[in-house]
Amino acid sequence: MRAWEKNFRKVEPYVPGEQPVFDKMIKLNTNECPYPPTPMIREAMEGLESDRFRLYPDFKSTSLVEALAEYYGLKEEQVFVGVGSDDVLSVAFLTFFNSEKPILFPDITYSFYDVWADVYRIPYERPALDDNFRIRKEDYYKENGGIVIANPNAPTSIAEGLEFIEDILKHNQESVVIVDEAYVDFGATSAIALLEKYENLLVVQTFSKSRAMAGMRIGYAMGHPSLIQAMNDVKYSINSYTMNYPALQYGVCAVKDDAYFKECCGKIIATREKVAKELEELGFTCLPSSANFLFASHKSVPAKEIFAALREQNIFVRYFNKPRIDNYLRITIGTEEQMQIFIDFLKDYLG
Repeated sequence: MRAWEKNFRKVEPYVPGEQPVFDKMIKLNTNECPYPPTPMIREAMEGLESDRFRLYPDFKSTSLVEALAEYYGLKEEQVFVGVGSDDVLSVAFLTFFNSEKPILFPDITYSFYDVWADVYRIPYERPALDDNFRIRKEDYYKENGGIVIANPNAPTSIAEGLEFIEDILKHNQESVVIVDEAYVDFGATSAIALLEKYENLLVVQTFSKSRAMAGMRIGYAMGHPSLIQAMNDVKYSINSYTMNYPALQYGVCAVKDDAYFKECCGKIIATREKVAKELEELGFTCLPSSANFLFASHKSVPAKEIFAALREQNIFVRYFNKPRIDNYLRITIGTEEQMQIFIDFLKDYLG
């Protein structure tokens, strides 16, 4: 090892889902929306002033913050905007988790949490989900430096109710509690309703799933003004101009077209329920999903084998070679046509 390599910050990196590029592929592995974003964006693209590209964007992301605050009935100082919810969560970890006490998040959850904790040198513990892959709220009653709960959880797709989340908040009023709601629009109840009662609550959401804008990288957090101010202080100390000009314009369009947003969510939910029944008829067990994906295990055929067979047909789902979940597949809900091709293949393969 060269002398200067000894000072490298070494971590085990997050591994994102595969991004294959094939003709006629069916991509059900990264929980993207199968439908395009609001048509209002096309109109906004035509009216975009390219001369603005030579200027820095609004570092406060004012237009998008205003739109989100109005949509959720919040004050502008309660909204933080970042480059996807990953950026928002990363800033939150860096801002709030600075004690010597460990932060807490489940052993099976979004696998970026432990990566950020390692990068920022944050001690952490991962209480195990129960045998039904549900969070045991009692595991979060102990002293800690912060809590992160994905609700609905990923990759399990299971959502906990608002009373469950509030119980955790009641037992943890001395530390910041982050509720990561990347999939909340597909059947779960948001913790936004608890913001007035708990100043230590931060709710994080994204445009990547339900608003069909994963490629634009827009995420946001909602919380007490003191939390948002602290996050902005950290953000401005790292990179003030995180949100680019087009993303801000298109993000406002997505917030304003509420009817289209709800229509897409409704279609995905309906397809999810239909596919869950069809999978169960083929011998799968699906965990109860409140997300835009299913977490499924077959009664006799190993998940790794099914994953490989699907991949040979350019049908991509997500397989996790990890303890406790290595016999499950995470299946993103695509269009009706895509899911029918997926089911038809499984019928032939399993038959």
